[in-house]
Amino acid sequence: MSKKAKAVKTKKKAWLLGLGLDAKDGHTRITTGENFKLVGGSEETHGSMQEKAVKVNEQLKRRGKTLETVDHEEFYEIADKVGMPLLDAQRARQRN
Repeated sequence: MSKKAKAVKTKKKAWLLGLGLDAKDGHTRITTGENFKLVGGSEETHGSMQEKAVKVNEQLKRRGKTLETVDHEEFYEIADKVGMPLLDAQRARQRN
């Protein structure tokens, strides 16, 4: 590996993944945003995921942060504020 290759730093990239499992209408729904990917779900579920992803981004922008720069505690706070259920929701509740 060259010195130049070693000097290149890998930038940390964070993104949200939304996975909906309740689609029964045969549609494949995929939405990709600046820092999120949403896959599947019924029309209602997918729309809800889109709304929450946008709200998370709005909250981050208001705070002058990105997913890469926000700490865990603040992310849990934002997710709770926008009504986003997390896989680690129990852990988030224990912290509060």
